[in-house]
Amino acid sequence: MISFFLCLIALVAGYFTYGKLVDSTFGPDDRETPAVRINDGVDYVVMPQWKLFLVQLLNIAGLGPIFGALQGALWGPVVFLWITCGTIFAGGVHDYFSGMLSERNNGGSISEVTGKYLGGVMKNVMRVFSVVLLIMVGTVFAKGPASLIVKMIDPNGTGTGLLANGSFWLAIILLYYFIATFISIDAIIGRIYPIFGICLIIMAVGVAVGIFVKPEYTIPEIWDHFGSMHPKGTPVWSFMFITVACGAISGFHSTQSPLMARCMKSEKQGHFVFYGAMVSEGVIALVWAAAGCALYEVTGGLNTGLAEILANGQSAAIYDVCVKTMGKVGVALAMLGVIACPITSGDTAFRSARLVLSDWFKIDQKKWKNRLLLCVPVLGVGAVLGVGNALGFIDYTVIWRYFSWTNQTLAMIVLWAASMYLYYEKKNYWITAVPATFMSAVSATYFLLGNECLGQFINHKTAEGVTVYNTAVAYPIGIAVAVLFLGIFLYTIKKRHTQPHYETLGK
Repeated sequence: MISFFLCLIALVAGYFTYGKLVDSTFGPDDRETPAVRINDGVDYVVMPQWKLFLVQLLNIAGLGPIFGALQGALWGPVVFLWITCGTIFAGGVHDYFSGMLSERNNGGSISEVTGKYLGGVMKNVMRVFSVVLLIMVGTVFAKGPASLIVKMIDPNGTGTGLLANGSFWLAIILLYYFIATFISIDAIIGRIYPIFGICLIIMAVGVAVGIFVKPEYTIPEIWDHFGSMHPKGTPVWSFMFITVACGAISGFHSTQSPLMARCMKSEKQGHFVFYGAMVSEGVIALVWAAAGCALYEVTGGLNTGLAEILANGQSAAIYDVCVKTMGKVGVALAMLGVIACPITSGDTAFRSARLVLSDWFKIDQKKWKNRLLLCVPVLGVGAVLGVGNALGFIDYTVIWRYFSWTNQTLAMIVLWAASMYLYYEKKNYWITAVPATFMSAVSATYFLLGNECLGQFINHKTAEGVTVYNTAVAYPIGIAVAVLFLGIFLYTIKKRHTQPHYETLGK
């Protein structure tokens, strides 16, 4: 458990040291923020710093740092290193710059910000990419809780009433999403979500205390289990780095940061709101990863017990951890975790999709008719996908398999955009270029090895059905791609001898 505490201390210290370095590199000042300058009473609304932090935490977290960390624990305590280093040097940097660059660009969506620094082609790619990703996330976070509610009401699956109908609860959740997406951000999100954010923190604290007070649970040390403990022999690189996204670095966060960028009273709040929320998410992920490593049986040096509980579904795993560490109190918190948390991420995903479209087509969102113009098609598509999946016409899980890879690829693109911004500002761009290069290697390698990507062509299976990953091909190609991207970046900035005018960027 020493290594757990060392990682925890490193995360907290990282906020005050490296996080401050990132903040000073960007250079927040006293300029008037979009929330003050625009203040439309809908999306641009000044909110207090503590509320900004809690809403940001809930928006970027949800179930992400819980389930992702539990899945990451299959590799053993080595996941602690990725959560810690990823949060400090990659995730915190990514979230900070995605939020602050949005703030510097009138609260613009990440697609508009990225396009400004990487060009018009990338802007259009990111527009389509962001909308599709956000609607997909929102739909999944509607269908999942609906199914869980039915499971709680009718555990045996024998009920025939309306309350035992998944489509009914899906409709209720989508209706709530429509309302939350349509109305002012401080009407529901700003009022209720800070409470859920606090509950998410309490949930993590309860799990941590439960591990420490019960002698039957011991968090293994990194140095005793430095190799992989994955029961299926799945390589650490790059699968663990893709699996543990939220809690280390996640491109989805860049779609959420602009929401709070539109509500900041001062640029100097960015360190606490963006970098601080990411560090908090890293702490939450560290706790849940520790739970995954400590609570379940290890057979032959492999996390077989954790694999068995995860095979029953993510809600079952979360429920089991909460009950084992917190008893009856954990049941209520588990319900919050598997139902409320994904719902809160789902509605902000749809809201972000509306804002991406409004920035794309230059549609003012102050008038309710204009918001309705975008809310109807966005939620309509979500409803079609959700109902289609419920009726068996759309296999949404096939699409969802690509989320992990696309999520980290999005983070990579945002970091490259931040690097270009820092170059234009004549500041230290290596603080973003290094993690951008690293994530380029992660994304490229996974694209080659993942069975849902090119892995189906280059990997092979044994007679027992075990996948043998072709790392001899994927590893060097992945590294070569990352070096190529870094080379393109350095070549580009070398060719641009003068600082361009920002208003001409991306056009």
